[in-house]
Amino acid sequence: MAYTTPITTAFEMQRATIEQSQKALEQTIDFQQTVNEAVVDSFDSQESAQRRGVELSQTMLHSYLDVVESSVPGAAGSVDEVRAAVDEQYDFLLENHAEVFETVAAEYEQGADAYDELTADYVEAVDEQVAMLVEAHEELESQSVDVAEQWGDQLETLQDQVEDLQDQVSDVQERAAQAVEA
Repeated sequence: MAYTTPITTAFEMQRATIEQSQKALEQTIDFQQTVNEAVVDSFDSQESAQRRGVELSQTMLHSYLDVVESSVPGAAGSVDEVRAAVDEQYDFLLENHAEVFETVAAEYEQGADAYDELTADYVEAVDEQVAMLVEAHEELESQSVDVAEQWGDQLETLQDQVEDLQDQVSDVQERAAQAVEA
């Protein structure tokens, strides 16, 4: 009799679940690393787009000042002063903008690198733990199968003994019935 089939099937399903969970964890970490790389890669284009937006704002302000200068008589000197002050502020803003983006990108890259190192160590530790768990699980399965086989053997032996006893009881009943008839 195959007393061990349900046991081995259950253990195989448990191991498959453990292995699938491990793969899901690794895929989640890989996904996060991909997201981090995409963010780092996007910093240059974000900075460029924002810089163009600031420069466009400066150009629009210059156009406004040009309109004021051309439409207000005697405003040329004042407008030139405002234009110089505006340009100075925009230059300061653009310089700080570049520094901020450089700092943010460097910090994010460092964080992403630290995350990658940490997760690599974590995945390695999880892999080792899962390997030990699977090994212990296989040993438990082996022991469980051995116990089930022994139990099955004992059950078959007991069934054989019960059948022998039933045969003996039947023989005794037949002899007793024959003795009563005779």
